[in-house]
Amino acid sequence: MPDPRTVLVVNPHSQNGSIGRRWPGLAASVREAFAFEAVLTAAPGDATRLTREALRGGAGRIVAVGGDGTINEVVNGFFDDGGGPLAPGAEFGFLPVGTGSDFRRSFDLPADFSSVARMIHAGPSRRIDLGRALFHDASGRPGARMFANVASFGISGVVARRVNASRKRFGAASFFLATARAMLSYRNRRVRLTFDGDEAGAVEPRINTVAIANARFFGGAMMIAPDARMDDGQFDVITLGNFGFADLITSGRRLYRGTHLEMVRVSSRRAATLAATSADDAIVELELDGESVGRLPARFEIVPSALAVIGARPLPLQRPAPLR
Repeated sequence: MPDPRTVLVVNPHSQNGSIGRRWPGLAASVREAFAFEAVLTAAPGDATRLTREALRGGAGRIVAVGGDGTINEVVNGFFDDGGGPLAPGAEFGFLPVGTGSDFRRSFDLPADFSSVARMIHAGPSRRIDLGRALFHDASGRPGARMFANVASFGISGVVARRVNASRKRFGAASFFLATARAMLSYRNRRVRLTFDGDEAGAVEPRINTVAIANARFFGGAMMIAPDARMDDGQFDVITLGNFGFADLITSGRRLYRGTHLEMVRVSSRRAATLAATSADDAIVELELDGESVGRLPARFEIVPSALAVIGARPLPLQRPAPLR
């Protein structure tokens, strides 16, 4: 059976523009595995538009070449503005590059382009859940967007905005440095969280960050949700409570190892929907897959088995060993 028409959506600005400079060589290594057409993005939003155009033009497989932001845009291109699938039988693949590359960390993937390309060619595809967020943008207008990895709000929203405005010259460490700087002035916020529509069980914690996790990693390799699965029809909602700068210094490595769930000011629960509002009228910034999109109030909904991912095997669950 011949391969479906495959379109690569390439962000040449990934890795501070190195993907654009390296693209001829990278393209040659991918072409050894399968035939493809390539389209290059030039501005934010292009990857979503180009994906929709390719799917409407009959493409059966779209492969994102870029970081988490590019992956997010391409995933959104599989759906219309109302969240309906444009081509239910189409497959999504990704050749991961970028600063954080958090989405790829939840999959068993080799490090080089050629090997991942061969995995995409070999298949098979596996269906994963996605999240859909309804939120307010920076101007207060309603917005809606899908996410594949993790949505979060609190200091993480501030960090995402600052990192994306920077040159990211320190790679994944850019997220840690931005977090450390933000915590020197950030004030934790009180929010109201309603899980699965249970208003009677709503809580109002003071939070540093709340992560709504479909996959396991965010923020440049932090294993925020070590037990998250992308095919269980639920989010892992991780709440980091009244954390301060000292907590980051003394316990920060627990976030990277995934052993923070045992801490007193951390809570975890599963839910298919989460409604979140600011409980003290403060602005609480929101990010989706590392992209700064707006602020609370917001609603997050799981969309089960929403996307067929080709050539990527989810890592098996393995509880991290406690710190000695």
